[in-house]
Amino acid sequence: MRQVLWWLVGGSRGGENRLRILRTLDDRPMNTNQLSEHLDLSYKTVQHHLEVLEENNVVTTQGDNYGKMYFLSDRMRRNTDILDDIAEQADLDTNGD
Repeated sequence: MRQVLWWLVGGSRGGENRLRILRTLDDRPMNTNQLSEHLDLSYKTVQHHLEVLEENNVVTTQGDNYGKMYFLSDRMRRNTDILDDIAEQADLDTNGD
């Protein structure tokens, strides 16, 4: 999991936005539109990051279309301490929104 999170958060241009998405979903599940509004990011940007996170089994979904809700995967929930370490080492905001 550490290697995946380094690639997704610590080592890529979109890492800060992915970290913000993960922090938000750790608080409560949301759909793409809710995340877009909450994080003040474009819908397409959030949609792209969610697709990448889902492909890497960091988030899971329930529902479909515009009502699709995103949740942290069980694996991600068990490894939030790794996310904290990576965010700190990569000098990203660890406070979230």
